[in-house]
Amino acid sequence: MPEVIINGPEGRIEGRYQHSKETNAPIALLLHPHPQHGGTMNNRIVYALFRAFTKRGFSTLRFNFRGVGRSQGSFDRGEGELSDAASALDWLQTYNPNAAGCWIGGFSFGAWIGMQLLMRRPEIDSFISIAPPASTFDFSFLAPCPSSGLIIHGEKDDLVPVESVQKLVNKLSHQRDIKIDYRIIKGATHFFNDQMEELEAAVSDYLDTHLEETLIPQPKR
Repeated sequence: MPEVIINGPEGRIEGRYQHSKETNAPIALLLHPHPQHGGTMNNRIVYALFRAFTKRGFSTLRFNFRGVGRSQGSFDRGEGELSDAASALDWLQTYNPNAAGCWIGGFSFGAWIGMQLLMRRPEIDSFISIAPPASTFDFSFLAPCPSSGLIIHGEKDDLVPVESVQKLVNKLSHQRDIKIDYRIIKGATHFFNDQMEELEAAVSDYLDTHLEETLIPQPKR
């Protein structure tokens, strides 16, 4: 898949991009876990999301936040990383001006950044948040949440208690016209070490169901 370089707020942003063969295909932006704890765009959960979206005909971008890999800058406690994500979405939209839809996906820290971007960009139609760190980061900005989406969490997450994510899901689900598909993967820890197959199946099922409902043309697989 082609490597791309994006002009970000702190300089170069390194990314990987797969352009769809479908005309006016929807777009998806994917965000990786915490930069200070080894998170990169090559994280296997982020890559699994990348495969799921590209397989369904999306033009899909994943990238390294500032200070990770070949991306310039240094960690900025989430504020700068949100700006990086906004720049990456701008780039994605520039190359796909007539996209049929816009999705965002993120894992852990990336889920937190993705939900913040969701609040700032009304063109985002839906989201996939995997293991959102509801016990360590503030999600109160989701008031109201502008889009429905999928939240996946591990039953035995050793970093983010399932109860904290349940509270977040309850809060979002009570908002008008918002539907949260909440799936708990049995036996899974924060990194889904032995449950990647179940995780990918949950993502695929949600995407297939949602795309059928919205009648987005699907490529032959």
